[in-house]
Amino acid sequence: MHRPPLAGGTAGPAALRPLLDIVLDALHQGAKTRGGPLPPGGPEAVAQRVHAAAPTLLPAHGTGAEEALTTLVRALAEGSADPAEPHCAAHLHTPPLALATAADLAAGALNPSLDSWDQAPAAATLEAHLTQTIAHEIWPHGGGALRTTGDALVTTGGTESNQLALLLAREHHGPVQIVCGAHTHHSIHRAAWLLGLPEPVVVPAPTGTTDLTALAVALAEPRPHPTLVVATAGTTDTGAIDPLPAIADLCTTHHAELHIDAAYGGPLLFSDRHRPQLAGLERAHTITLDLHKLGWQPVAAGLLAVADPTRLTPLGHRADYLNADDDTDAGLPDLLGRSLRTTRRPDALKIAVTLRALGRDGLAHLIDTVCDHATALAQLIDEQPQLELYEHPTISTVLFRPHGADDHTVAHIRRTLLTDGTAVLGRARADGRLWLKATLLNPHLTPHDLHTLLDTTLHATTAPPTEGTPR
Repeated sequence: MHRPPLAGGTAGPAALRPLLDIVLDALHQGAKTRGGPLPPGGPEAVAQRVHAAAPTLLPAHGTGAEEALTTLVRALAEGSADPAEPHCAAHLHTPPLALATAADLAAGALNPSLDSWDQAPAAATLEAHLTQTIAHEIWPHGGGALRTTGDALVTTGGTESNQLALLLAREHHGPVQIVCGAHTHHSIHRAAWLLGLPEPVVVPAPTGTTDLTALAVALAEPRPHPTLVVATAGTTDTGAIDPLPAIADLCTTHHAELHIDAAYGGPLLFSDRHRPQLAGLERAHTITLDLHKLGWQPVAAGLLAVADPTRLTPLGHRADYLNADDDTDAGLPDLLGRSLRTTRRPDALKIAVTLRALGRDGLAHLIDTVCDHATALAQLIDEQPQLELYEHPTISTVLFRPHGADDHTVAHIRRTLLTDGTAVLGRARADGRLWLKATLLNPHLTPHDLHTLLDTTLHATTAPPTEGTPR
């Protein structure tokens, strides 16, 4: 029987080249067939097309690489919500850069696993180089009480980073009491449950950011456990940034630790224009970052930065076949303490390639561009008498809705756009009402794209209910 070629080794690139041509052609054809940001017809129609393209995934006799790649990659592309399409703007779901995606191909081909040095010699060094670079970006003069050089861990995203932050706080202090705003990401509550921590104390966020008076009252209350305050730099719903210096001051006054979830807003650090919005970030003990949001990376590209690297000590773990004592004593790096996962992809590679290729000015240009797009869209909404703007954007998220519409109508408009495949907008609740959400992460948008996005939305406001649309 023919042995399928491998991706690695000296023969790997030659085996990959013709397959890449097949994949790229299938991606092109699938996107062309889709013809928009989302496949039309809704879930049932998409499922039918996928099953029609590949009625069986395990035939008695294989169909061969060319047919399988062509069929399934094309079906995936045809049925995808493509964040590179101008009207795909629902979520913190970025269109990845081509160079980052190419780097991810190399990571997949070489397939190093960062659970022992002998599986990932260069990848381990590159990851350490990257995490130190990120930590230095936050704490250029050192972090923590001892002004030590900070560190960071590579994670699968904001949820894992937040869970690790709470775990490290628990291991240092015992069962900490979390205090957070009502706008805090749901992963904080889930992590508290998962780690057996007390239910978080939630303070109001009536304007979309933590109410400082309410936070001060909550921190002044006596409680049996140390306190961990969670602040947010870039909320999922509106992109709002908490008043970080004032929250840090309250934490200092009340001897509380501070974790900042900057999964969305963290990359503003790279922009001279927008970095001041993150003043106070450096006063956090731990910080969540996520570069598959405002960093244009393929999933996954999360980070947890820590001001004091000794806080990572509880993650240390021993498995003789991976980090035997004598190997560690002999100088082989111990990687098990860099994650709760064992097998780990070298996600640092694509991030490092992007940072090096674009540099600070290139990253700043991308960030400034999408923020400018959000400002321009907000201005267009302000000028459109049929639409209402929630508020001017903090980062790149814009909330709007038709004037006079109720929540049912707003939800119907969004589902109409999804079913028609003409636009992908999110939904967010703010000031007690439901809003359409445009999260602009595509730096290639044009003024025409912004105009047509609003025109398409307005057209959907007059569309009759779609048969079978869920309520």
